[in-house]
Amino acid sequence: MAGMSGKVFQKFIEVASPHMPILKDSKFKETGVLTPVEFVLAGDFLVYHCPTWRWETGDEKMTKDWLPKDKQFLSTRNVPCYQRLKQMQHTDENEVILDEDDPEGGWVDTHHNLDTTTAKITDSMDDMNIEDKPRLLTDTPVADEDEESAGEMTDDEEDGPEVEDNDPAEVRPSSKQTDKPTESNTVNMRSYDLYITYDRYYQTPRMWLFGYNETRQPLTIEETYEDISSDHVKKTVTQENHPHFAGPGMLSIHPCKHAEVIKRIIEQTAQGGRSEVQVDMYLLIFLKFVQSVLPTIEYDYTQQFTMHG
Repeated sequence: MAGMSGKVFQKFIEVASPHMPILKDSKFKETGVLTPVEFVLAGDFLVYHCPTWRWETGDEKMTKDWLPKDKQFLSTRNVPCYQRLKQMQHTDENEVILDEDDPEGGWVDTHHNLDTTTAKITDSMDDMNIEDKPRLLTDTPVADEDEESAGEMTDDEEDGPEVEDNDPAEVRPSSKQTDKPTESNTVNMRSYDLYITYDRYYQTPRMWLFGYNETRQPLTIEETYEDISSDHVKKTVTQENHPHFAGPGMLSIHPCKHAEVIKRIIEQTAQGGRSEVQVDMYLLIFLKFVQSVLPTIEYDYTQQFTMHG
């Protein structure tokens, strides 16, 4: 019954979202949500510090006029996934199933115990010297020439986004990649294209993923579920239509609890006497708490970059 109510609620959101008012006044510190301008700010900050991510325009017919045309959503491609989740030891210390009668489908709160998570996130930000970088907030964010040349998605990409194998932006400066591949796990090697969009209904970022097997054939939805915590499958993670290009649905991490998690991280960081969390750090934090849903997909390399002003 919860699954059915979740589908009904998803359909309601799909219909209602285009009619939702666009958030203009910042409520980041009060509620953990973002305005579209703040989403672009956070995206610029992520792209600057983590070149594996970039801005994309998507299908021109699906452009959102409340976002800059050349900064519709973020992407990172060809992200490695070396093993299935069942090969890893699973722990549920940071997971709790919410009310199964929730109209949104009984979503999973992966960070109800945030003390350790918050410490790791803030320690990571301290290590990265993020505060050395000047803030980038402007009323009308302007794209760099390199960002304007980012690859676009078209209707022809119905089998999933195309990977640009020779794109320098796809180079991953990861020591983890060099020591993991072996003959025994080559057959398990998968890769993912990940996207971060702005969810107009929830006013937060939203993560999407599309996977490929070792021969670069698209994964089925059921195969993709093998790389997602079983507690999140068809609850926190569901199949939906990407808002920026046509084609078959792909899996997305539902954003209904994102603002709540961010707000709690902001509060606990303040209580711990650490540096104040700024809005442009939003996506760096977002990537870290989403990792618990996608533990075998190695997309978070933020700790490998040193920030300088």
